[in-house]
Amino acid sequence: MQYGIAYEDIYNFDETGFAMGLIATAKVVTRAETSGHPALLQPGNREWVTAIECVNAMGWALPPCIVFKGKSHIQAWYEDDALPHDWRIELSENGWTTDQIGLSWLQNIFIPATNRYMTGKYRLSILDGHGSHLTPKFDQICNQNNVVPICMPAHSSHLLQPLDVGCFAVLKRTYGRLVEEKMRQRINHIDKLDFLSAYPQARKEAFKMDNIKNGFMAAGLVPYNPERVLTQLNIYLKTPTPPGSQSTNSDPKTPHNLKQLEKQASTIKKLLKRRSNSPPTPTKSAMDQLVKGCQMAMNSATILAKENHGLRAANERQQQKRKRSNRQIAYTGGLSVQEAHGIIQSENNAQEASTTIPGGPASATNQPPVRAPPRCSDCRIIGHRRLQCPNRNRA
Repeated sequence: MQYGIAYEDIYNFDETGFAMGLIATAKVVTRAETSGHPALLQPGNREWVTAIECVNAMGWALPPCIVFKGKSHIQAWYEDDALPHDWRIELSENGWTTDQIGLSWLQNIFIPATNRYMTGKYRLSILDGHGSHLTPKFDQICNQNNVVPICMPAHSSHLLQPLDVGCFAVLKRTYGRLVEEKMRQRINHIDKLDFLSAYPQARKEAFKMDNIKNGFMAAGLVPYNPERVLTQLNIYLKTPTPPGSQSTNSDPKTPHNLKQLEKQASTIKKLLKRRSNSPPTPTKSAMDQLVKGCQMAMNSATILAKENHGLRAANERQQQKRKRSNRQIAYTGGLSVQEAHGIIQSENNAQEASTTIPGGPASATNQPPVRAPPRCSDCRIIGHRRLQCPNRNRA
C-alpha cells in the first residue's frame, strides 16, 4: 500500500439505523382460507435511533456511539449497570447523525480508542460517502492524526463494506428478535430504556470476532483479494447437490420433545406393521390418538414454560425501569456513560452538601422529635393539665 498500512491498522466504520419498535422480517402463519392481508402486531414506536459502529480487521470492535432523538440527556439512560462505561450517547433533532456528531465520534471515540493499538504510523479508515464524513473539518482532523480515510464507490457497500457484509444483517435480525420477544411478553411500547437494554445483547451476537473477520475477507480487503468481489459480479449456474441419506437410531428412549416423540411413534408403527400385515386395526388408531395427545401436551408445556420465563424476566425489567430517575442532565453535547456518571455524582454531591449545612433544615430534621408541654384548658398556662390546675382546687 502507498502508506505502508498494516492489516492491524485497517478499520471500517458506518452508521446503521433502527426504528425502535419495529420487528425485523418475520414469518406469519395463518389459515389457508384467510382472506385479505393479515397484519403482524408490532410495538408501535417508530422513533429513529442511529448507531455508529467501527470494527478492526483483526476482529474487534470499538465502543459504539448511539444517537437518540431529543434535546436533553436523561439520568435513567445511564443507570443500567450492564451498559459499558465507554459507550457514548449523542442527541439530534431526528435521531440521525450530523456533521457535528461525526466529528465528535472521530475525536472522542475513534482516535483515542485506536491510538494505543497502532502498529504503524498511519491508520486506514474505510467509510461510505455520507455527507458527515466528507466535511473539510473531518479531513483536517484525520490528517492531523495520521488517519487515511477512503470512500467506497456509490452503491457498492453491500459488496465492499465489511460491516454490511458481515455484521449489520446479524445485528438487525437479532435486535428484531429481541423486540418480538418483548412484544410477546405484553410490552407494547419500546422506549429508549428498552433499546439500551436490547441493543447490547444484539451487538454481542453480531460483533463476534469471526463475523468481523469474515466481513473483511468477503469484501476482499483482509487478506487483500479483489477476486472475492469480482466473482460476485457474475452469476454461475450449478447443479444442486442431492441431499445425503440420514441414518436413524431405533434404540427406544423416553422422548423429551416433539422430534423425539415423532421418531419413537414412527418406530412403533413400523414394528406393528411388521408383526401384522393386516389393514389398520383399532390398536393403530389408538396409537395415533395417543401420539397426537402427547404432541398437544408437549406443545402446551413448551409454550407455557417459555411464556412464564419471559413474563417473569419482563416483569423484573419493568420494575427496574420504574425505579430509575427521569431527572434531566444539565448538558447539551454528547456524553459517554462514564462522563454521565461523573456529572450525576457531582449533582448528587452538591445536593447533599446544600442540605447538610449546620443549622439548616437537614440538621433540624436529624434531631429526635420532642412532644410539646401540656397546656391547661382552664387557665391556659403551659405546664399542667386541667385536672391538675391549682386554680381548680381553690374553686
